[in-house]
Amino acid sequence: MAATTTFTVALLLLLLLVAAPNAAKGNSFTVELIHRDSTRSPLSSHPDLSKPQRVRNAAARSLDRARSLERRLSPMDAEAPVTADSGAYLVHVSLGTPAFPIVAIADTGSDVIWTQCQPCADCYTQTAPMFDPKSSTTYREISCSSETCTSLTDEGTSCSSDADVCHYQVTYGDGSNTSGDMATETLTLDSTAGRKVALPKTIFGCSHEGGGTFSPNASGIVGLGGGAASLVSQLGSTTGGKFSYCLASFGDDKPSTLTFGQSAAVSGGVSTPLLTDPRNPTFYFLRLDAISVGTKKIAFTGASGGGGGGNIIIDSGTTLTIVPKGVLSELADAVSSQVSGGTPVQVQGLDTCFEVEDSGSFEAPTLTMHFDGGADVELKTGNTFVEAEENVVCLAFAGSASLAIYGNVAQQNFRVGYDLKGETLSFEPADCTAGSSA
Repeated sequence: MAATTTFTVALLLLLLLVAAPNAAKGNSFTVELIHRDSTRSPLSSHPDLSKPQRVRNAAARSLDRARSLERRLSPMDAEAPVTADSGAYLVHVSLGTPAFPIVAIADTGSDVIWTQCQPCADCYTQTAPMFDPKSSTTYREISCSSETCTSLTDEGTSCSSDADVCHYQVTYGDGSNTSGDMATETLTLDSTAGRKVALPKTIFGCSHEGGGTFSPNASGIVGLGGGAASLVSQLGSTTGGKFSYCLASFGDDKPSTLTFGQSAAVSGGVSTPLLTDPRNPTFYFLRLDAISVGTKKIAFTGASGGGGGGNIIIDSGTTLTIVPKGVLSELADAVSSQVSGGTPVQVQGLDTCFEVEDSGSFEAPTLTMHFDGGADVELKTGNTFVEAEENVVCLAFAGSASLAIYGNVAQQNFRVGYDLKGETLSFEPADCTAGSSA
């Protein structure tokens, strides 16, 4: 029986893979990201929902994810109930030779890449055709005796006595699960510049059994976390350990971008140490020292830490920014005392809300996030408040017992660059609706 591994779904990417692979110039390429609640998203079950309704749905997923991560990172409980389809962004990518288009969920909060494969008698229903490994000339099973199989035991790999194929099993806390054979295959991505980027011998799981809450419009997951089996880790030296994303404002309904390689380097803006925890290598940690509301500075305390002194996870799949409840209380008081032209109201699931005459012209006090190393990130109103109802805006922060997550509303219209080799993370203000030609 394969070991059980729990993953948390974050950055959603719909990967539409294309044929005729060519090398990307300078080992850099950019793909589009689409928010899962966008009207352009194939995972949106209710495309007619209003923007405030979609904001409330995303906020609810943020709170569920925070509770899940809090349990997962607790030394008393290594597993957590998570929702397998709770991430936030999608991207259009192909698998095999000839290239076979698939629909997968990719995620900065998990590592294993997998897709449903034929034969799959005991799988969840998917609307798109299923990948058949027998139809690909580049599909190769991973042997139990290989170093690759033995090196991925933390990712849920194992072997049985009656077979020589490396097996994997992933079980999500909400009961969703997948299991099958570990293999290598050519993964091909379509960049925004029109180039085809081939990633030969990519390690992935060919799922022959699975079920749970996965969307029928998706056929698997692509992990972008820090673990050994993730796409980011497998790209490794070819991209110099660099990737970045630029997230358009929620509700713009325009694609965002995800870039790998040298073009992902963020030369402007500010930088802070990027920290990792050997006990939880999937997650990316930062250290936040304080939050300023106007001239009032609030010390950031009470957050459980990661390796190297990190105290907040940066996560593009969580909508709200999650902070310890004591910090949230101080933050809410400071914001409320500096907001003018708004009447306090209650909105279920959100904190510090105001009824305003025009949500589009609402101006909030400036919030500045003070990260380690002097990296001060100044947030605009669109980074700190969301429209929860017509002419009702709410603070895009929520409270947790001790966990902290830097969510995607705070990251919108910033180019966020990860340099895994240099162990730094950079923020640069940007217009993320402008796209990229990389």
